[in-house]
This record gives sequence, structure tokens and C-alpha cells, in this order.
Amino acid sequence: MPDVSALRKHPCPECGGDAEWNAAKQALACPYCGALVPWAAGEDASGAAIVEHDLEPALTAAAAAQPGAPTERKSVQCESCQAISVFDAARVAQRCDFCGSPAIVPVADLADAITPESLLPAVVAATQVRDQLRGWYASRWFAPNKLTRSALTDTLQGIYLPYWTFDAKVDASWTAESGYHYYVTETLRGSDGKTQTRQVQKTRWEASAGNLSHFFDDELVPGTVGVHLALLRKVEPFPTTSELKPYDPAYVRGWTVERYQVDLRQAAATSRAQMDATIYQLCGRQVPGDTHRNLQVASDYQARTFKHILVPVWLVSYTYGAKSFQVVVNGYTGKIAGEHPLSWIKITLAILAAILIILLLVAVFNR
Repeated sequence: MPDVSALRKHPCPECGGDAEWNAAKQALACPYCGALVPWAAGEDASGAAIVEHDLEPALTAAAAAQPGAPTERKSVQCESCQAISVFDAARVAQRCDFCGSPAIVPVADLADAITPESLLPAVVAATQVRDQLRGWYASRWFAPNKLTRSALTDTLQGIYLPYWTFDAKVDASWTAESGYHYYVTETLRGSDGKTQTRQVQKTRWEASAGNLSHFFDDELVPGTVGVHLALLRKVEPFPTTSELKPYDPAYVRGWTVERYQVDLRQAAATSRAQMDATIYQLCGRQVPGDTHRNLQVASDYQARTFKHILVPVWLVSYTYGAKSFQVVVNGYTGKIAGEHPLSWIKITLAILAAILIILLLVAVFNR
């Protein structure tokens, strides 16, 4: 059965246009005349509180997953970058928001799709992002002049990305060899026959062991393949623990919503690897001494839970030459990260300038 609340429209009281979420005004606003549309947060939501779901049952019982996406929206997949987005039916013929490719085709909704129950509302406005982008491009010294002048802000897209969050309580025990530095004086005879002394560092090794308890709260794992992972990691974190809101279709009106392609099983494995790495580092900090080796960690994970959420980003995707590039802005914090082509003319000139400066300095010191 479709989510009836998701089908509710919010017409503009002035011109009748369908309202969209306006990050700057933190309200629904008409994209045509700018009028605010009366709406109370949560009135379209399902009423469910934001809850943590037990991970183990979810991993072993995929059939218990929640219903799929609302039927008024259609999933489409880009044949170029493989990102799956949820579009209004009328937008299916548009280009992919992630790579700009026109080759997007409808795909069947996953029968076991887990729908997001909460999201982080966008608060950074498009106008602010465009100013940031112009400044960011202008600061890229080795970018082509053509790119710097255009800044490509007309391709800016607001997108809600799928993320998984994981909680876990971990009790770990560790063993290692602690190394304690000490110094001895050695006497050496040089080639001239004279003796000289020096301090030489030595290490004394002792067995050590300990225990660690740690709680992971909202460990983030992206569920997207449309946005480059390295860029996402640079614009994180998203403050999900305290700022999440129950999912309400009003928050995503006018935005593209990507459906996850990193499923729960993959995300849980990634989260476990991230947690293991963190626990290993924390245990390493507990080892006494000046250094350590042969650190072994045994971890017991309990109370593992997860949530599927949406987070906002502003995305610019463009092709320059034969390569595709992206610039990503965190839709909540405004943090920016991006890729850009290089001007080999500028790089060559910079290298020649550096060589010239070095030659001038050598000439000055040799006078």
C-alpha cells in the first residue's frame, strides 16, 4: 500500500504551485512566487519516533524489511554511474544528477527496500552554496581559467543521500609487548684514531595486557554510489545524533532522493571494519611504555543497532574533457570538497618559475 501521507500536496496559497523545501527559510515555499506555504513539521510524517533497530535480526531476516518507496515516485538508474535515484514520474527523462548522463532508465523498486525513518533537514541555502562554489573555484590556482570563470553553479543539485548509522557496545581485551627506551654510552674510534662517545637508544620489551570498553554512537556508512566516497568523507560528519528529524515528505519536496545501493549487509560489514580499526587504535593508546609491538585485540560486540537515514548535500557534476568531476557541499554544515581538472600550462609555468627562483638564489649565494 502506498504511503498516503507522501501523496499529500502543499499548494501555494498565492499561485497554486507545488511547494518545495526551502533550506534558507526552513519552511515549504513556492518556487515560482516565493510565498511560504503553511505547514507544521510532522503533520505528514508517519508518527513513528526515531528508533534504533536491532541489527542481528535484520541481517538474518531480510523479509522483515519495511515497505518500499511511495508509488507516486519512480526509481531510475543511471547507465553510466549506476546511481539509483527516486524521481517524480515527470522527471524521468532528465539527466542524472550525479554524473550528468542522459542515459537513465526506470528500475523496479526493491521488494525488500528499507525506507528511511529519519533525515537531517537541509539548512544551507542554494544561494549560499553558489557563493561558496565561486570562491572555491577561484581559489583553485591550477584549474583552467575557463572553469574558474564559469564555476558551473547552474548545474547545482540538492540531493538527499542514503546513509546507515550503527551503534554498538564493545568490550575488548588486548595483549602486547611494551617497549621502554633507554640509552647506553658507546665508545668509538674514528678514522683519525681518536675516540669519541655517543648515546645509543635501546629498547627493553615487557609483556602487557589490558581491557577497554567503548560505545559507538551513530557510526556513519554511506549507502550511495552516486557521490564519490572520498569527497563524502571530506564533508562529513553529519550531526545525526542530535539533529535528526522523523521522516516527513515535506522535507524532500523539490530535492532528488537517492535510494541506497550499499545494502544493510554491506554497510554492517563496513561499519564493523571501521569499529575494529577504531578499537585497535584505542587499545594501542592504552599500551604502556614508549612504543609497542605485537598488539593483539579480541573484541566482543553487543547491543548492535542501526538506522537508515537521509542526509542533504548540494552537488555539482560536470565533464571537462573526457573526465567527470564532482563538487560536494554538506547541506547542513556547508563544508565543501571537490575535484577539478588541472591546467598543465599553469603547472608548467609554475615549475619554470620555481626553477628560475632557485637559479637566482644560487647565483646570489655564489657571488
